[in-house]
Amino acid sequence: MNRRGFVLTAAGFGVLGPASASAQGYPARTVTLVTHSSPGGGSDVFLRVLGKYLGPKMGVTFVVENIRGGSGARAVSKVATSAPDGATFYATTPTYIQTSLLSKVEHSYESLMPIVNVFLDLEVIFTRTQSPFQSLADAMAHAKANPGKQKWGASNPASLERIAMERLNRLVGACAAIASHEGGRDHMINVLNGTLDLGIGEIQELRPQIDAGQIRLLAMLTDSRLVDIPDLPFAREQGIALAVKKFRGLAGPKGLPETVLKAWDSGITAVLADPAYRAEYAKENLIPAFKGHAEAGAFTAEIATEITRSLRDLGVIK
Repeated sequence: MNRRGFVLTAAGFGVLGPASASAQGYPARTVTLVTHSSPGGGSDVFLRVLGKYLGPKMGVTFVVENIRGGSGARAVSKVATSAPDGATFYATTPTYIQTSLLSKVEHSYESLMPIVNVFLDLEVIFTRTQSPFQSLADAMAHAKANPGKQKWGASNPASLERIAMERLNRLVGACAAIASHEGGRDHMINVLNGTLDLGIGEIQELRPQIDAGQIRLLAMLTDSRLVDIPDLPFAREQGIALAVKKFRGLAGPKGLPETVLKAWDSGITAVLADPAYRAEYAKENLIPAFKGHAEAGAFTAEIATEITRSLRDLGVIK
């Protein structure tokens, strides 16, 4: 994605396109979108590009704030303790649910109010182009023949990606060491420099390195092929029964007024239909999966049930 229009300050904020709040009557002139992702990570990119196109439609200036640490717990607390005035939201992914289930946090995912779901995000397993592995099947054959020898990367310990790599370890008996990082960009660097053999992430955070020929994609963790990379098989096609579901949405402090909730429903509906924004998210292989505030709570609860089941199967929680 084109990031040249984004301005980051030393405090970790990005201001996305000034707009007049009076145009749509939204109660806040400036809206802060909080993420636990580091700049350049999946959620960070999602918010910055969304804000660029959504701002004029909602009459709002969007600001991105990166709050790292605690596998997202600090970012969730920031939003949970904010005033319910429509000025502060959190970028949701399965990570904020998993952090709540795996840690004793002051504010859990249930401390926030789901506002909208926007996308499903496709996960891939990748390596550097200099790697000897041409496919996930190649990498797993080597891992099984050499248990404990490979090193894999994932984002923070409570992330969907980390849990997926733990599942992969168990599926193939690889016994690979899995290193956690604060964001997808951080562990991608360690794959590129050879510290790690494999990584897992989303197309949008890998796109510059894919286009530059620095990354080789090994498998999709879904049950369908990518439109623009039709030759990339998914894991099941390579004999590995691993698939994950990652969502991207927004949550806010509890008690938000109906006018704010309706404004977000209308704004997201409009921006997903915008041809310019559609070209952006199609390029990054994001799948529109809109759920307004009336459905977002049930959707989140359903995902939480699935994650709880996976963590119990792994023996991580009781």
